[in-house]
Amino acid sequence: MELSLVAFALMSLVVVMTPGPTVLLALSNGSRFGLAAAGCGIAGAALSDAVLILAAALGLGALLMASAFWFAIMKWIGVVYLIWIGVQMLGMSGGCKAASEAASGGRQPRLSIFRKSFLVAVTNPKGYLFFAAFLPQFLDLSEALVPQYLALALIFVATDIAVMAIYAGLGVRASRFLKDQGSTWIDRGCGGLLIGLAAALALVRRAGVS
Repeated sequence: MELSLVAFALMSLVVVMTPGPTVLLALSNGSRFGLAAAGCGIAGAALSDAVLILAAALGLGALLMASAFWFAIMKWIGVVYLIWIGVQMLGMSGGCKAASEAASGGRQPRLSIFRKSFLVAVTNPKGYLFFAAFLPQFLDLSEALVPQYLALALIFVATDIAVMAIYAGLGVRASRFLKDQGSTWIDRGCGGLLIGLAAALALVRRAGVS
């Protein structure tokens, strides 16, 4: 089991290092709001990891693989949400002002950052399918499954948090180096990439569907 966990940790690192919606949001949040506020988004994304893994353990990923209807529902919710966030980010400006507002604006701005990062993952059916296919490869079916799922979840969440923190830190440094307009262009770049990911998600078909 120990070797399996090491292999899972390495595979998880490769997976989360690949820029996806939550990583792009961490980068943008870091540049726009600072590391502390970006941490709220990282917490939201970490919670979404736990939800996706729980859903995979309960069989939701298998349901999406089997049901064209529910797969399509989840897919188009994810597409619309990614486009909505991407369009918002394309229109953002004034990173320093936004950072000061986030620092003094109380709970709502940080709650919004948390909610956005959480929802961008749980509305993406690819996450459910990924964990449904990925996790069983590291399970020993002769042993109790719950402790194994917990161990895999802790490893993946910890890895994801560490990588997102690095991206958020890069966003902070880039914003300082590029000054106020830097965060604006980071927002616009990440927004454009999110819209591109939405377009790619719209083309995704359920396994076994031609």
